[in-house]
Amino acid sequence: MNRLLRRLLLWCARNDWMREHLPNLPFMKRAVHRFMPGDTIDDALGAAVTLQVLDIATIYTKLGEALTELPQAQEVADHYLELLSRIKSSEIDGEISVKPTQLGLDLDEDACFAHLRTLAAAAEAQGSYLWIDMEDSAYVDRTLDLFQRLRATHPRTGVCLQAYLRRTAKDVERLLPINPAIRLVKGAYDEPKAIAFQDRGEVDANYLGIAVTLLRESRTRPLRIGLGTHDVELVQQIATHAGAAGIPKEAFEVQMLYGIRAKEQRALVRAGFRVQVLIAYGPAWYRWYMRRLAERPANVLFALRQLLP
Repeated sequence: MNRLLRRLLLWCARNDWMREHLPNLPFMKRAVHRFMPGDTIDDALGAAVTLQVLDIATIYTKLGEALTELPQAQEVADHYLELLSRIKSSEIDGEISVKPTQLGLDLDEDACFAHLRTLAAAAEAQGSYLWIDMEDSAYVDRTLDLFQRLRATHPRTGVCLQAYLRRTAKDVERLLPINPAIRLVKGAYDEPKAIAFQDRGEVDANYLGIAVTLLRESRTRPLRIGLGTHDVELVQQIATHAGAAGIPKEAFEVQMLYGIRAKEQRALVRAGFRVQVLIAYGPAWYRWYMRRLAERPANVLFALRQLLP
């Protein structure tokens, strides 16, 4: 049932008619507010105030992907430069995360790389960090190429890898020589069985194996490891493996989304884990939101409750 619901929601995420009409419905606006604070930089940074008090760091991403005109990429880059400036002036412990297609990858790869290089330099200048998001499987090779090129001159950059892809363990091997920063997530796109695990147990097992590999490698090389998951039991399993190998909790971070499992985030901080929350914002939220619903049935139940008075 969960697999069928996931496929339906991912189909909805790709449907252009729904993307145009559903965001205008009041219940959708109420439901999405749980997972994102608003459309503007002010909304995003305002959400960080309580988190800062709780010793929870933040990552920011402006929603949007697959641009159709190259000048839009410049606007996105300018927006992130302003965001970095505002993060610094507000004295927030925050970083940024961008999608390559949001910076024009589909239109001009060199222009996309130039924007990434500009953002990486700006982030480094203020002691921050640039994360490169991973999109669907068609973009993996190009995204990793961009990351490797960027990492050669800007070490304060990281990339997202998806545990549901069968290739990801080999991608980790490919990246290890450059001592990467990796945010490991389970994956939220609709991928065929030939390239992606379909069973939740298989995805979890692959996630655990990759995470343990990264932690073991961190004993001999300077890796940054972000566990991008809301699966607290999986985090505890990874922590147990780390402890048995003499690896401290400080060797990795737990990265969750704003509005999801907030109590668990606070509990992890109290237990000595480093926690970051990714705050997504902006008007182009439909596809992102539908993929979030597809990740956890509990999210769907919350959305349905918004239909009630």
